[in-house]
Amino acid sequence: MPIPLQVAFHDLERSDAIEDAVRKHAEELEQLCDRITNCRVVVGAPHRSQSHGRIYSVRIDVSVPRKEVIVNKDHGDDESHQDVYVAINHAFKSAARQLRVYMRKLRGDPHHQRGTPHDMP
Repeated sequence: MPIPLQVAFHDLERSDAIEDAVRKHAEELEQLCDRITNCRVVVGAPHRSQSHGRIYSVRIDVSVPRKEVIVNKDHGDDESHQDVYVAINHAFKSAARQLRVYMRKLRGDPHHQRGTPHDMP
């Protein structure tokens, strides 16, 4: 069953292409974790850097039983985030990491406290 997905745009024109990219990534999250009850994604272009141009931000709120996974990828002057699709990809990778930890914890995997690759040097 498809998860309820809400896609919003902040300081940015609505785009079918961006919405399709978000939907594709959300479907991948659903394959990773079948306990998702809701997913809300906000794609924004909150500021324009004088030296780098527009930097995109992505916020993802994923609801699962007894937990809310929140990813807020606003990378300031990270030049790679001048591409909205790169920003979306980075945010969903972070959400996937958090959901993997959540799923390991639900299964009682003793290694769920080891940390994620994001936490490692």
